[in-house]
Amino acid sequence: MSTAQIPGQLFVISAPSGAGKTSLIKALREQRPEIALSVSHTTRPRREGEQEGVHYHFVDKSQFEAMLAQGAFVEHAEVFGNYYGTSFAALHNQLDQGRDLILEIDWQGARQVKKRFPNAWFVFILPPSMDALQQRLENRAQDKPEVIARRLEEAQREMSEYHWYDYVLINDDFNRALSELNAVFTVAGLQTDRQRHAHPDLFANLLTQSPAG
Repeated sequence: MSTAQIPGQLFVISAPSGAGKTSLIKALREQRPEIALSVSHTTRPRREGEQEGVHYHFVDKSQFEAMLAQGAFVEHAEVFGNYYGTSFAALHNQLDQGRDLILEIDWQGARQVKKRFPNAWFVFILPPSMDALQQRLENRAQDKPEVIARRLEEAQREMSEYHWYDYVLINDDFNRALSELNAVFTVAGLQTDRQRHAHPDLFANLLTQSPAG
């Protein structure tokens, strides 16, 4: 039976700002360090504590537009006046090695990815309420009140796109939401091709050996 490397599974995860997407992904990867995280390009300013090549590839607008003209991006979008994009190289470098990969992007980018990677799994994370979302944004203390107001307005537009995602999680209780996100990745690992690749000897023995006695 062939043991050729099969591509990794791509997971696209979206949520409105403040829904807890980044925290859930961080906690998931602490439990599953084998899962890679795609690093996107962005023109937005680097926030305190962010590292180049870890959180984003930080580029200026002219660099981003040059890459865009070269067709380097699987998806790109403008969000709050800044550009974000995921390169083909960033995805294939991981997937072609058989690594599962998380792409953390907004719904606009996810729509574009769905056209190019129709077998990707799409997950949307919702907050339990608009009040909870507002409280989380305020507690982050990263944005001015007018920016928070704009994010809340945009959140409703983003959340209206939930219906075409494969899975929807409600991040009311963090641990429960993490468990549910973990379940999505567990199910992905149980796909027939993955199980057959992970246990070739077992499948060969079960299908070829004669029953004892």
